Amino acid sequence: MILAFGLVYFFWGSTYGAIDIAVERIPPALMCAVRFLIAGVFMLAFCGLRGRNIRYSPRQLAQMATVGVLLLMGGNLTLSYAEKYVASGLAALIVAVTPLWFLVLDTLLLGDHHVSVRGKAGLGLGIVGLVVLLWPDLTTTTSFGRVQLWASISLLGGSFSWALGSVLAKKWKSADVDPFSATAWQMIAAGLANLLFAIAAGDFSRAVWTPRGIGATLYLVICGSWIGYTAYIWLLNHVPTAKVSTYAYVNPVVAVFLGWLVLSEHVDRYILAGSAIVVASVILVTSAQVTKKPAVDKIAMAETTGD
Repeated sequence: MILAFGLVYFFWGSTYGAIDIAVERIPPALMCAVRFLIAGVFMLAFCGLRGRNIRYSPRQLAQMATVGVLLLMGGNLTLSYAEKYVASGLAALIVAVTPLWFLVLDTLLLGDHHVSVRGKAGLGLGIVGLVVLLWPDLTTTTSFGRVQLWASISLLGGSFSWALGSVLAKKWKSADVDPFSATAWQMIAAGLANLLFAIAAGDFSRAVWTPRGIGATLYLVICGSWIGYTAYIWLLNHVPTAKVSTYAYVNPVVAVFLGWLVLSEHVDRYILAGSAIVVASVILVTSAQVTKKPAVDKIAMAETTGD
């Protein structure tokens, strides 16, 4: 169990730096297409060889494709584009607000939860943390600073897409769906969607396949998509969700440290202060008590019987 947590903490935290390296010479959409098609096809083949269910109805496949595109195109492709302008550590800290989106979307779409005062406080604190993180870009007058600002804002959209895909996956969860083969289909769908985007954008003519870029992409396939995600799925089935969600505030710390150590990224007082606030907000949200709303039919029955 400790090993599984370590794999998720380190490898998912390290993927931000790997993405930064991969998109130096390989266009983001093409890199994502290669990453997820390789990871998805091999993972699906592995599931089939192990006797896991890999055949699903058109409706189930459509749901998997929707989730995959929201998670791995809306989320990861946005992140890959943003990291051309935003340091990997800062990108990880902005993406760390994803659990805040989870809280809002889980309440709106599933509609069976109350958000506690603690959770609402976490949401407010997260907004403050984002303002602190983005303050240098919000007050800049240079053109590159404005580009960084918009790239940073796009990460909020990407984290929203990731949260939406995750909540829909929870809503569409079915007992006859194997989580590992479903993940493989999600990656294949996202890989194909990214490939179509890459073709439309003319990425193949602009790609430079350097050993550094190829190595980073393979690292993302093996360590990010296979090892990290497999460990994450295992934890979800063996450990309470509240404990698994701790990756949301450990990964940014790992990403900032590796970005400073490996990529020589600058860490200033705004990043230090903003990271502390964002991590605190995520801890508040993930540890907040979530209470069930009473079912509508039970309320109606109680009113009818006079209880």
